[in-house]
Amino acid sequence: MASRDLMDIVADWNFWGTFRDDSLPRPLYMRRLAEVEKAKEVVTLKGVRRSGKSTIVTQFLKDKIAAGLAPENTLIVNFEDPRFAAPGLEMLNRLYEQFLDMFPSGEYLHVVLDEVQEVKGWEKFARFLRETGKAAVYVTGSSSKMFSEEYGTLLTGRHLDVAVMPLSFGEFLGFKGVKCGSETSLLKQRHLIRNYLREFMESGGFPKAALVEKSQKMPLLQTYLSDVLMKDIIRRFKIREAGRLEALAKYYLTNTATVQPFNRVKVPVGVSLDTVQRFSAHLSAAGLFYFVSKFAYSLKEQMLNPRKVYTVDTGFRTAMGFRFSEDKGRLMENVVFIELIRRGYEVFYWRSPNNREIDFVIKKGRTIEALVQVCDDIESPAARRREVDALLEASKQLRCNRLLIITDSVDAEEKLKGGHTVTTVPLWRWLLRDMG
Repeated sequence: MASRDLMDIVADWNFWGTFRDDSLPRPLYMRRLAEVEKAKEVVTLKGVRRSGKSTIVTQFLKDKIAAGLAPENTLIVNFEDPRFAAPGLEMLNRLYEQFLDMFPSGEYLHVVLDEVQEVKGWEKFARFLRETGKAAVYVTGSSSKMFSEEYGTLLTGRHLDVAVMPLSFGEFLGFKGVKCGSETSLLKQRHLIRNYLREFMESGGFPKAALVEKSQKMPLLQTYLSDVLMKDIIRRFKIREAGRLEALAKYYLTNTATVQPFNRVKVPVGVSLDTVQRFSAHLSAAGLFYFVSKFAYSLKEQMLNPRKVYTVDTGFRTAMGFRFSEDKGRLMENVVFIELIRRGYEVFYWRSPNNREIDFVIKKGRTIEALVQVCDDIESPAARRREVDALLEASKQLRCNRLLIITDSVDAEEKLKGGHTVTTVPLWRWLLRDMG
């Protein structure tokens, strides 16, 4: 491929060429990128496929251009463009030289290497640009391939990660045109917000899925799921038992927010324990599932106990054909888990010797910040007693007095004997405010 042809392709992805961006903003990530770029290391945007990594870094450069950066001092290369024939390091070097010939300003550049899993040796190029001080470098790619041992040693200590996730509920409302400002504004719009929360739990938070018509949501999510499995796992790890991997993914989607011992999972999926462990690691590396440990002060005990499984986006579960009403409670719990991860908490579940369970033990550093239960319906005295008793037992064992129940609609605070206070808050309200 001639250099001129390379630049013709690249022009379609750049502001100095024909590219125009009309995506909706995600300010949280703009602030995060502004923070990490100050360290002058390679910035890597990681996260599940279609979560918005490419759009976010493009928006970041668009804002810089609006603030005065010359478009000719930016270079965006999307390696998933099918016109690139066998992209590699040699091609990347030729493209860069041709870019400098076209725009010989000699000024500091901002270079985006998008979907770099297609390019063998890209990490050497990224390291060259950063170590010579010629450019700020932003990298995106599928997490399972991008963060492998193949390049880890080359970028160790030379990159900073920005974890990109599907839309938060607040972002989702913004995409729908709902402005959530003051407490008064929230209360006035609470019925609309609750309706959108149902849609959010059903179809998830992938940016494009939030914007398309309802009839297009499920086919789109099915395509996303298929792409993650095929492109980020099956091809990447050369999986021969592709059907078994898909069966395991479907099993986990069917059983989100439940404890799943690998030794039990192997039976319905029809594979060995070793294969379940290996496939589960691949599914986690691709950003599709999270496996949560039981809380224990001993790391060995954490490792020996079975883990609880959650999916990165609840839309994947409903894409499998499950109706919202079938398992609203588990969908709520999954949504809470993802929001806790988004807020930077370390998350565990807890179970007492008499099988009382706490959905989430929330940690930051060495401090247990809160104990959280998620319950769809807590109106009945028996249901509330069950949740409160579990919280009180965990509070005694873990020495944490911040007790929270997240439910569908109840908003209350109950003071108990012994000085404990249990706060109950509706899911929609909790998602739109800090834990405090």
